[in-house]
Amino acid sequence: MRLSTKGQYAVRAMVSLARHPGDAPVALKDISKMEGISLSYLEQLFVKLRKGEIVRSVRGPGGGYVLARPSADISVGEVITVVEEPLNPVACLDKDSNGCERSVTCSTQGVWKGLAQKIAEFLNSISIEDITENAK
Repeated sequence: MRLSTKGQYAVRAMVSLARHPGDAPVALKDISKMEGISLSYLEQLFVKLRKGEIVRSVRGPGGGYVLARPSADISVGEVITVVEEPLNPVACLDKDSNGCERSVTCSTQGVWKGLAQKIAEFLNSISIEDITENAK
């Protein structure tokens, strides 16, 4: 099980946005340069982040993106959930799957559910602010 670049890059971009001084909007081209992430990829991620109400866009000259809430109120888990597919360790736990034909008799399903829960708890326990503070 691996986190895709969507999740990794989205978290990096959010930290970059949070580290920007002041409340001025940050252009995606600036985040692209700072993080070494292609502008077109960032544009795709920020569409999802905006729809997920994690960032707000500011139009016009000097426009860009700002955090929709304080960085302390945005968890890594939330960012990843907005941009990624489900982070379940096995496909049969995905909501959009048809389930497992053995779910009633599966002796290991509890293990996979427990692992998914621990992953979510861990990612949700870390805020963008936590990462920003550690990066200083």
